Amino acid sequence: MPHMAVRGLLALLFILLAAGAEAFRICAFNAQRLTLAKVATEQVMDTLVQILARCDIMVLQEVVDSSQKTVSLLLRELKRFDSSNYYSSLNSSLLGRNTYKEKYVYIYRSDKTQVLNSYQYDDTDDLFAREPFVAQFTLPSKILPSVVLVPLHTTPKDVEKELNALYDVFLDVSQRWQNENVILLGDFNADCASLTKKRLNSLLLRIKPGFHWVIPDGEDTTVRISTNCTYDRIVVHGQGCQSLLQAAATFNFPRNFQLTEEEALSISDHYPVEVELSQAAHCIQLFSLTAQLLLSLLLSQLD
Repeated sequence: MPHMAVRGLLALLFILLAAGAEAFRICAFNAQRLTLAKVATEQVMDTLVQILARCDIMVLQEVVDSSQKTVSLLLRELKRFDSSNYYSSLNSSLLGRNTYKEKYVYIYRSDKTQVLNSYQYDDTDDLFAREPFVAQFTLPSKILPSVVLVPLHTTPKDVEKELNALYDVFLDVSQRWQNENVILLGDFNADCASLTKKRLNSLLLRIKPGFHWVIPDGEDTTVRISTNCTYDRIVVHGQGCQSLLQAAATFNFPRNFQLTEEEALSISDHYPVEVELSQAAHCIQLFSLTAQLLLSLLLSQLD
C-alpha cells in the first residue's frame, strides 16, 4: 500500500479514536467547610480551580457562606485559570437544622451544558439534614439530551434513613420531569462506622432494580492515610445513562498534584468522585469496531 494511503488510514484511525474518547465529566466533591476565608488562601484556591476545571459539571458540598462571595471568587479564579471555557453556577439556599448550614453548589461549563430545571426537594417529614437540591442539565448527546442530578450530603447519625429517603426523591423527580435518567451523588457517608455492609446492602437503592453504584465498595474516598472508607458515592439510574457510562472513579488530587497529606487536608479530607459519559453514545461501538478493522488492515499492509 502506498505511504500516502497508509498515512490517510492512520489519520482516520486517530480521528475515530479521538471521537470515541470524548466524554462529559460529572463530579461531586465535599470541599469540607468551604468558606470565603478558605478560598482566599492561595494554595487552596490554586488546587480547587484545577479540580474544578476537570469537570463539565461539579457538585460542591459543604459550601458554608450566607453570601455569594465564595462562589463568585471561585468562578472568577476558575475563568482566569481556564479562559478557554465558560463557567456558571447554580446554588441551593443554606440548609441545615441548626446554626450550622451549608449549600449545594453546581459549577458547570455553560458552553457545554445548560440548566433546564431545578428545585429544592420538599422535605415535609424532615428526613434530611440537608435536603437535595435537584437540577436537570442538558447533555451533548443525541441519545440522551438531558440528565437529572440529585446531590446529597448525609449526616453521619442518620445515613440509613436519609439514603432510603433518597429513593423517594428519585420517584418525585422522575415523575415531575418524566425522566428516569438520574444520577444520585455526593458524600453519602456510606461506609465504615456510619453504615455497616449489612445495612448498606439492605438500602432501597441497593435492592430496587435499575440503580447502579458505580464507585466500588472498598474504594477509599478519603484523604487521610489513617482512614479507608467509601463515603462518597455515585448511583446511576436509567438506560440512557448506563449506555453512555464510560468510567467512574475517585480523583486522588494529592497524588495528581503532588501534595503532602497536610497540604491536601487544607483543601479537603475527601477526594472528588466522578463519572464520564460518552458524547457519542452507541456510536462508540461502531467507532471501536471500525478502528479495529482499520488497525488490522494497517498491520496486514505493514507485514
